[in-house]
Amino acid sequence: MGIVETLVISMGVAWGCGINLYAAVATLGILGASGNIVLPGELVILSDPLVIGAASVMYVVEFFADKVPGVDTGWDAIHSFIRIPAAAVLAAGAVGDIGPAAEIAAALAGGTLAAGSHCLKSGSRVLINTSPEPFSNIGVSLAEDVAVIGGVWAAFHYPEVVAGLLIAFVILLVWLLPKLWHAIRLLYARLARLFGRQAPAEAEAEAAMTALAAPEAGDKA
Repeated sequence: MGIVETLVISMGVAWGCGINLYAAVATLGILGASGNIVLPGELVILSDPLVIGAASVMYVVEFFADKVPGVDTGWDAIHSFIRIPAAAVLAAGAVGDIGPAAEIAAALAGGTLAAGSHCLKSGSRVLINTSPEPFSNIGVSLAEDVAVIGGVWAAFHYPEVVAGLLIAFVILLVWLLPKLWHAIRLLYARLARLFGRQAPAEAEAEAAMTALAAPEAGDKA
């Protein structure tokens, strides 16, 4: 395996981890254990049945949590502290045979790429969850699962194609993230105005009830 192929595998795995860590790890482990791919030396441990079992169980949990509007956003928020560090570790492990300097560089680049794919996923989910029907959320989640599993497999078999896709993804990310952030800010601003209007209305209703109760109390006296 050449240096370029190894780097593509490293970045492809990091990208996948940013979207669904457990799907990426389970895919690597199963493909490595079945002989469909040759894992880099420091990632061979992923083919251990214990690792595959743990990753598969967590993937099943995420499979259902990721398809429930609202729950998926909370799940993504928690995994902001899990996916990115794990992606950096796996990216570094994928290039461990090249040298320590390559490991550090891969960890930095892989962590950054995973942060980008994670932010794109979690941010888009916030907007998709505004849809009243659940089918769009389920469809996007299924597409993400297929993309991660297929992307990890393709990184080993078609590294040139995956390299081009990763470059296109980075360009898209630079263009899309500011727009996504702006859309999320507008959404939260609308929610704040909505609840801001409700609070005075509730206060006016309470004041009206108090005013109506006051004459009744006077009449009884």
